[in-house]
Amino acid sequence: MTPNVKEIFAGEAPPAPAALAAKVRTLAPSMTRSMQRVAEAVAGDPAGCAALTVTGLAELTGTSEATVVRTARLLGYPGYRDLRLALAGLAAQQQSGRAPAVTADIAVDDPIADVVAKLAYDEQQTLADTAAGLDTVQLGAAVTALAAARRIDIYGVGASGLVGQDLAQKLLRIGLIAHPHSDPHLAVTNAVQLRAKDVAIAITHSGSTGDVIEPLRVAFERGATTVAITGRPDGPVTQYADHILTTSTARESELRPAAMSSRTSQLLVVDCLFVGVAQRTYETAAPALSASYEALAHRHSPRGRMR
Repeated sequence: MTPNVKEIFAGEAPPAPAALAAKVRTLAPSMTRSMQRVAEAVAGDPAGCAALTVTGLAELTGTSEATVVRTARLLGYPGYRDLRLALAGLAAQQQSGRAPAVTADIAVDDPIADVVAKLAYDEQQTLADTAAGLDTVQLGAAVTALAAARRIDIYGVGASGLVGQDLAQKLLRIGLIAHPHSDPHLAVTNAVQLRAKDVAIAITHSGSTGDVIEPLRVAFERGATTVAITGRPDGPVTQYADHILTTSTARESELRPAAMSSRTSQLLVVDCLFVGVAQRTYETAAPALSASYEALAHRHSPRGRMR
């Protein structure tokens, strides 16, 4: 049975004020429309909402007091009072900093300089949201499993498949046996061979990509440690994941598809995994990394390219 969002975040400390907006973006697709209105209101105007009672916020959003309380709890707060305190903290942080200069979507007639500025801002926001929402306990557990793994299989298709390839080549360079799989048939046939002490990683922004879920399920049933990197912590993929690493759910527009923003956040998580594993296995990782650099050094020199 797929865990619901409340179960996933049960037992966690309430999110810090800076993480509130990121958590709203991550969980909004899982909410009812009335709860989305409450979440969007508190993320969009934390100062104004912090000044409202539960009744006032319910009236502002056209919902009920019960909906406001449920939204607060879904976001990780014991009650509305705790959410108000976080909103006040977030408002204070925003007032002490500089407001972002670029927030608009990319238009089809934007000058290229504006495209660069808008993409840079969106990428920065995506990275900040992912970092703020990333569960470091889950991350640490995944790093521990990878550092001790006999073999690592990584599943992803499309843009997520490219991220999987990036992780695999990083792990290979520090001496781990890692295989990226974007072909669903090969992914399943390889997953059948996994067992305890192996690790399987599924990368899917939507959390519902069947070609990724199926091999992860097989790996899970074979006893491998399983990890899901996803923008939907309530998605079907998490049903077969021992560890869930949540990425940011960024805004999508006509000229900026979800694959672009999801790739940015996934690459951050992948880099965190790699650095964590390299730290845990430093005595073997450092020599392996040096050896890989040395083996490729001649390919990066002018003389080497001319041979």
